[in-house]
Amino acid sequence: MSKPMHDTPMLDQLESGPWPSFVTGLKRLANDEGKPYQDTMVDLLGQLELSYKTRKGYWKGGTLSVRGYGGGVIPRFSEVGDQYPESKEFHTLRIMPPAGMHYDTKILRELCDVWEKHGSGLIAFHGQSGDIMFQGAKSNKIQDAFDDLNDIGFDMGGAGPAVRTGMSCVGAARCEQSCVNEQKILRLLVNNFLDDMHRPALPYKFKFKVSGCPNDCMNSVQRSDMSVIGTWRDDMKVDQDEVKAYVAQKGRKYIVDNVITRCPTKALSLNDDDTLAVDNRNCVRCMHCINVMTKALSPGDDKGVTILMGGKRTLKIGDLFGTVIVPFMKLETEEDYEGLVEMAENVIDFFAENALEHERTGEMIDRIGLANFLEGIGLDVVPNMISEPRRSSYVNMVDWDEEAQKWNDRKAA
Repeated sequence: MSKPMHDTPMLDQLESGPWPSFVTGLKRLANDEGKPYQDTMVDLLGQLELSYKTRKGYWKGGTLSVRGYGGGVIPRFSEVGDQYPESKEFHTLRIMPPAGMHYDTKILRELCDVWEKHGSGLIAFHGQSGDIMFQGAKSNKIQDAFDDLNDIGFDMGGAGPAVRTGMSCVGAARCEQSCVNEQKILRLLVNNFLDDMHRPALPYKFKFKVSGCPNDCMNSVQRSDMSVIGTWRDDMKVDQDEVKAYVAQKGRKYIVDNVITRCPTKALSLNDDDTLAVDNRNCVRCMHCINVMTKALSPGDDKGVTILMGGKRTLKIGDLFGTVIVPFMKLETEEDYEGLVEMAENVIDFFAENALEHERTGEMIDRIGLANFLEGIGLDVVPNMISEPRRSSYVNMVDWDEEAQKWNDRKAA
């Protein structure tokens, strides 16, 4: 006979709003008669209600792993396990998803079957790290759950001070703005750094995220240590007939108000004949105009990637956006892809040797200086690395001619 439900008046109130509540999902699992996880979910709801009453969290960490892996399991032990014994262990497995988050219904059913058998039935697609989060397993079920997941082709993701699970957008599979093979980039990076993902040995975590265009649907600029974003370096393509069709449909005022005036660098203007003039020299690839006028505007043909370093959420010195370290890199040949992987290796080696404990890449760069970081990973300084050139009130002219000549020589080469 299953355990009776705890009184949860505060959780019940969360179900009274106009939006779906996670509480409803937890209650459904707690009322799932005959399932091995039913009592666990009953006590989980009881502990959650207690946390709402006391405004305290009662989960603590520990050490758990599966054979051959040092990371990928997030231990959760309850400090009020005497009151809620069935949920005193509620561990999470981080499992790597396929690149681009592609699934079919068969594999989704198999994943659910594994977690109903060994865990709580509670799955998050996907956690902020990009992993499939299998939440709620007891210590004696962790290995069995992972073995079954491994048998259907899934591997453990990153946890702790390691390379974390990477993410890529769905890319060209569903998006016409894709400028690069997102899935190939991610698979090459993940496969190359599997050992650093499974066996934590870094000062702190390191994340890769790959977005196929400057829309950056993976939020890589602010959420990853190494951000790879598809872009182009020739002129944006303009279909003037489609521009005229947009103007005829929406009106000149709409196009001016929603496209022209919202260009951050004022690179667009609407001609008297309803054609669009583009100052490509000042275009910063923000994608706004392309998103609004998708048929009329599209990325150029000379495509590649921009690479940024150091993005992260709040830790020691607050939120950081990534800093451009490679303004443009072509990815056409296998040698090009090998060069990208080699750069990532140099970055992670430098990070492992020079970062302080519990310090992200962006914080390390802030501490030692961008010039030292670039020298350490073997990259030359280029003007594109200046974050806010239009706001600089002073330019150091010492050795200006010599540095300008170096830049021209590299550009000519």
